[in-house]
Formats: sequence, C-alpha cells, structure tokens
Amino acid sequence: MDDDVSPRPESQALPDAELFRHLFDCHARSVFNFLCALVGRRDLAEELTQETFVRAYGRRATLRERSRAAAWLLGIARNVSREHAREYPRWDSLDDIFDGERQPSVADGGLPDAAILDAELHFVIRAALAKLNADKRMVFVLRMFEQCSYEDIAAITGFSVGKIKTDLHRARLEMRRHVRPYLSAGQGGD
Repeated sequence: MDDDVSPRPESQALPDAELFRHLFDCHARSVFNFLCALVGRRDLAEELTQETFVRAYGRRATLRERSRAAAWLLGIARNVSREHAREYPRWDSLDDIFDGERQPSVADGGLPDAAILDAELHFVIRAALAKLNADKRMVFVLRMFEQCSYEDIAAITGFSVGKIKTDLHRARLEMRRHVRPYLSAGQGGD
C-alpha cells in the first residue's frame, strides 16, 4: 500500500488545502482502483472516488496519523461504496457490470494476439470479481491488488483479522474456480 505522506516537522506543516492536494495526488489512483473493483464500473468508480475525497476533505481533522492516510481513505471509500449499494440495486447481470464496455477485437484494429488475450483475461478476472460477495471482493482487492496488510484491511473494513483471512482464502478459491477454465482453455493448443 502506498503511504507516500511523509511526516514534516510542525514548523513546516502544510496548509489543509495543500496537504489534501498531496493526499489526492498520492492516493487517488489507489482509491479509484479499489472502488472500480468493488463496483465494477469505471464511470461509477470515478464518481465514487470524487465523493470519497469530498468526504475525506470534510473529515480531514479525523486523520490522526498521516502515515495511515491510505487506510483512512480506503475506509471512507468502502463506506461510500456501501452507501451507494444500499441506494441502488445490485447488478442484475454481467452486462450491467460492464455497462456497455466492449472488449477489443480484431475488427477494432487488429490487436496483436497478446493484447487480445490480456484484454480477455482482464474481462474474465473482472467477471470473477463481480461474482464474489461484497466482503470477499473487498478483502481480495485490498490484499491482492492494493497489497494492504491484514492490519490495514482490518482498519479499513472493521473486520477481524480471522474473518479477513477466511474471506481471503474463500475468495482465492472462488477466483481460481472462475478463472481456471479460461487459463486451461488457453493452454490446450489448437
């Protein structure tokens, strides 16, 4: 996890706006990626990322340790995504998740085989993530994509370390089960 907010002596403390800009520059990509994996849509993740930083700015006084800024922001992002999920119904199908996003094809400009396979694998992984329940998806994304420690995941989610380890184990099994057929088919040869 990227905690690129180095402490400064009090005499060199940044004004709120400058500090917040620094937090945004350091952590916006991580927050966006986390939300994108949780909600499955880039456009929605962008909106929720903005909402996350609006709320974080309003709650900036609650950031006690600047070295823990990433976990603090991801916790706010988790709450924003949960509130959104309560307001709007869950995805009905994978088509809803990818909201009109089309995978590249040869007809789009003759992508090289490797690029087509990478895009297809990316789609398969996103589809597999969408099949996980919200808790498992959140833990999996935080550990595997954001490389958060168990302690940071506990701080972000409010889950016990035992629950995190159990959910992560189960999520890994489910992800393997969903992705394995794709990987096995790719190794079968012509």
